[in-house]
Amino acid sequence: MVVSGINHGANLGDDVLYSGTVAAAMEGRTLGLPAVALSLVSDGGEHFDAAAQLARNLIEPLLGARPLPGKTILNINIPDLPLEQVRGMQSTRLGFRHKAEPAVRALDDESRPVFWVGPAGAGQDAGPGTDFYAVTNGFVSVTPIHVDLTEHLALAQVAQWLEQL
Repeated sequence: MVVSGINHGANLGDDVLYSGTVAAAMEGRTLGLPAVALSLVSDGGEHFDAAAQLARNLIEPLLGARPLPGKTILNINIPDLPLEQVRGMQSTRLGFRHKAEPAVRALDDESRPVFWVGPAGAGQDAGPGTDFYAVTNGFVSVTPIHVDLTEHLALAQVAQWLEQL
């Protein structure tokens, strides 16, 4: 099994598209291994001990009688709370963020301009059933994801467009 994390910071919604934590889990799955990406949703990272215990509670059954199905990867986001304040675990779907903040201009050690990616946007699609909602409300979010990013509903439309070229 590949267990990637515990990442210090959220991997909610569209974060999974550029997350190294999720990418490591995807690579494990590509190798045919069960894979889990774990993140502690926090700026401060106060409760890694609780996150580790919750991670163990989730992972141990996957090693025994209840393995992950097929090519499923679990993206798990844990709220930064003491163990006794975590309200439970929820099966969720990925939400979506508002666009990121603008790039931040700074200077390097030699006074040359550099640009840092701006902070991630707030949750846009963050209602009940999403990973954002679960974590915001004190639950561990467990989202099954897979590698295929194909927009299957658009395949026919793209084929028609290509025929017109």
